[in-house]
Parts: sequence; structure tokens; C-alpha cells
Amino acid sequence: MLSKSLVFLSMILFALPLALAQKTPLKIGVAGLTHTHVHWILGRENRGDIEVVGIAEPNRELAARYCEQHNYPLSKVYNTLEEMIAATQPQAIAAFGTIYEHLEVVEIAAPKGIHVMVEKPLAVSVKHAQKMAALAKKHNIHLLTNYETTWYPTNHKAFELLKAGAIGDLRKAVIRDGHRGPKKIGVNSEFLDWLTDPVQNGGGAITDFGCYGANLAAWLLDGKRPHTVTAVTQQLQPENNPKVDDEATIILSYDDASIIIQASWNWPIGRKDMEIYGLTGAIYADNRHDLRVRVAEGYDGFQEKTYKLQERPAPLNDPFALLAAVINKEITLPAYDLSSLENNLLVVEILEAARKSAAREGRLN
Repeated sequence: MLSKSLVFLSMILFALPLALAQKTPLKIGVAGLTHTHVHWILGRENRGDIEVVGIAEPNRELAARYCEQHNYPLSKVYNTLEEMIAATQPQAIAAFGTIYEHLEVVEIAAPKGIHVMVEKPLAVSVKHAQKMAALAKKHNIHLLTNYETTWYPTNHKAFELLKAGAIGDLRKAVIRDGHRGPKKIGVNSEFLDWLTDPVQNGGGAITDFGCYGANLAAWLLDGKRPHTVTAVTQQLQPENNPKVDDEATIILSYDDASIIIQASWNWPIGRKDMEIYGLTGAIYADNRHDLRVRVAEGYDGFQEKTYKLQERPAPLNDPFALLAAVINKEITLPAYDLSSLENNLLVVEILEAARKSAAREGRLN
């Protein structure tokens, strides 16, 4: 009996370090504070899965403001990413600076074996994106891209229904994203300065909100590349966005489908929604939680089913929980997953092609 007890005790003692290791939070460093999506991680409730160990931000006034807001010690803010990494040894970096700076973050982090998650889109150009992908592959790190719409239960339900044949084969999707414009909604000056800069952001609304549609298109179509990318951009608020477009329509054509992306800083009401049309019906992802499915009857009739969806289960409901799960090998991202590198390389290609198309747009005399 004593020997059995000793064996049982030894099994517990053996398993204990493993259990503790599994519960050890992922150490994340934050690169930059000028992207206001940073409040997503700084204001996140403590779930025990991640720990913000340091911040790299040279703007001390901005750092002090956010540290006070989130009760974070200013002593853990460093002037450079290199200083922060040396002092805190993070396992991953979450980038919240300009889109142009994403490449530099990967150039610094990847050779050290540090994984990276950037805010959408992946990069300002195909050249930057390819360099980032090469570094990620060479140094065997995960390089993820975060979009707000990745966490919408409606988008995942729409994907599930489409793949199950609920509306037949996809023929068209219309994806709309945007708001009244950065200045009109009152983003802070640190964010506005680069969000409306064609170099630091890579464009205006075409980049800021066009990327959402390109990301969803790559996912819905399992990574198929469009045959053509056609885009028209406008500047309807030159007083607010003098250097960049604030209105963009992008059309992606495929063998048997088309995707229409409407990206705008001129919507009167902020929106992130999607319509998917198949051979026999349509799916409307109206917002994060509300979804409708219409199955056609006759010429213009239909049967409609509505869904009020709950949040997805952890870690599929949060970017940082997913990042930790991927790094800890608890989850393997499918090819062309919304957060995946494959998907987001294609997104950058689509955006670059869209900008080139818009620059060549025909005009009537």
C-alpha cells in the first residue's frame, strides 16, 4: 500500500511542473502606443494567459497618459524596442505603431526568435510584406495579423453556413467597413498623424478599411487569388484627409464569383458588415452578433432564419489568447485563416493592386 502511495505521489510531483508550465502566462512586449487599438491589450482583463512585460514607446507624454489610464508602471516603458527586449525578454511582440513600422518590428524580433502579432494590415507594401515573411520563415517565428472582424461570431457562422452549402455556391459578396473618418470620430493626434499619411499607413480608407474586405475574401475563397483587382478612390473630405483617399471601392473578380469591398471614412454610421450571395440564397452578417439567412423561393420570395450569436469560446474570441495558444502549440492555424501569414500576404497584394488600379482610373473630360 505504501509503495502504491509513493508511486501516486511521484506521479503528482512529476505532473505538477508541467501543469504549472502550462499556466505560465505568455510574456508579451508592446511595440508602440500610437495605434489606439493598443487599449485592447492594455485594458484587457487578466485571464492568466498573457502578461505585458514591457512597452517600447519614445513619446513619454503619450506613455505616461496611457500608463495612468491603465494603471501600468511607467518604469516598464522603454525608449526603443531593443531596450525593452533586452530588459524584459518577451516571447512575443504585439505591434501598435504605424503600419510602415511593422517591418522594423519583425527585423528586430525575428532574429531573436520572438513571435510577432501586428495590427491590420500586415504591411504597407508587397516589398515590406515579403521581407517580413522571409524573416518569419528563416527564424521560425509565428507572424500573425489582428483584425477586429476576426472575432465576430457572425463572420464565422457565415463561413460555416457557406461551406455547408446553405445558400449554394458563392457568386458574390459585398463587404462594407468604415466610419465617419478619423478626424470626425475624434481619434487622438498621435494616431491621426500617421493614419492620414500615405507613407506611414500606405493609404487612407483603402488601407485602413479595405484590408478587412480583402482579408475576408481570401478566407471565404480558401486563398484563391483574384484574376483582376479594380478600384476607384475619392477624397470627399479634403479638409480632413488632405494627403490620402477617404473613399474606396474595390472589385475582385474570380472564375465564378466577385467580391465588392466598400471601404469608407464617409459612412454616417460606423459599420463592419458583410453580405454573401449564393446560387440559392443569401447570408447577411449585419454586425458582430446578428446574422440572417434567406433561402430563395420563386422570383423574389424567401424564407428567412435569424441568429443572435454569442461570443466564440476562448481562445477563439481574443487575439492575444489566440497568439498564446498558437505559440504554445495548442492551436494550429488552418491555411488562409484570418490571422495567418498566407492570408495576409495576399491581402497586401490585393491592396497594392487596388492602389495601382485607382491611380489609373479613367476620367471623363
